[in-house]
Amino acid sequence: MTSALIYVTLFVLLFNIPFGYWRDNVKIFSWQWVLAVHIPVPFIIALRLFTSIGFTWYTYIFLVGAFFLGQKLGGSLHRYFKRTCKQSSSCFFMDIYRCTMHHITEETT
Repeated sequence: MTSALIYVTLFVLLFNIPFGYWRDNVKIFSWQWVLAVHIPVPFIIALRLFTSIGFTWYTYIFLVGAFFLGQKLGGSLHRYFKRTCKQSSSCFFMDIYRCTMHHITEETT
């Protein structure tokens, strides 16, 4: 196993978290849901082409696993923010900012 495969696997995992976050906030099988699942795929294919990992069978185990784990983690984070911050949107980064600012203002008052 090469170090390129490890780096690409970690990238795929982290790259899919915002998309899983978005997917968890929309109706299942809607256009937004389909986009949240499929937009990362061309980027992953491009990574395969521009790195040395190629399309050998064992790379699928790592990358497909990282894909689904990133989607799952994103959905879990959405449910966590919805529960703790009492507001959530489809944007992972905006919700992190809002939740952080909410906690900062609570601590200062």
